[in-house]
Amino acid sequence: MEIGCIVLAGGKGLRLGRDKALETVDSQSLLQRVVTQLSSFSSEIIIVTAKGKSFPQFFRNPRFRIVADAYPGRGALVGLATGLAASRARYNLAVACDMPFLNQALLRYMLGLMAGFDLVVPRLAEMVEPLHAVYARSCLAPMERLLEQGDMRINALLGLVKVRYVEADEVDRFDPRHLSFFNVNTRADLERAQRLAKEISNR
Repeated sequence: MEIGCIVLAGGKGLRLGRDKALETVDSQSLLQRVVTQLSSFSSEIIIVTAKGKSFPQFFRNPRFRIVADAYPGRGALVGLATGLAASRARYNLAVACDMPFLNQALLRYMLGLMAGFDLVVPRLAEMVEPLHAVYARSCLAPMERLLEQGDMRINALLGLVKVRYVEADEVDRFDPRHLSFFNVNTRADLERAQRLAKEISNR
């Protein structure tokens, strides 16, 4: 199965006060931790970022493609559509750059569920995780229609495509603490991520 990987790194990091993609957890930037976890799934990783943002450490590696948000500052749906439009793969793992504890086994399980669906996405207590999901290229046209209508809500896509929800009991088999969905928005989040990384590395 042809797989692409999309990392959304265009956020402004307003709550943290700086670009969180470059914040360090266990000697690696958040962005580097994410792409390291994704590297076994695809020969190409697309990093979607805002115009003017630069990640020079990735430019020299042909495995990475840096693309700019088509409409910067308009939200994650734009970033997802930008990444899908740039991808050559039929199926794409899409995650945010601030998720330092991705679980490869869970991601592999989600990829295995794609047959017959446009979107595979975790759902925990009615909370959907669209920035930790697998998107087929068939999602691009409905995404573009939403954007043309001025609707920037990712959840609006759910009613337009065939969705396979990954429920909490399925997630628990691979990631019982649900650390896959932990993301860094604040200084407190960053400090917790550093503690968790140390705990995991000491096991």
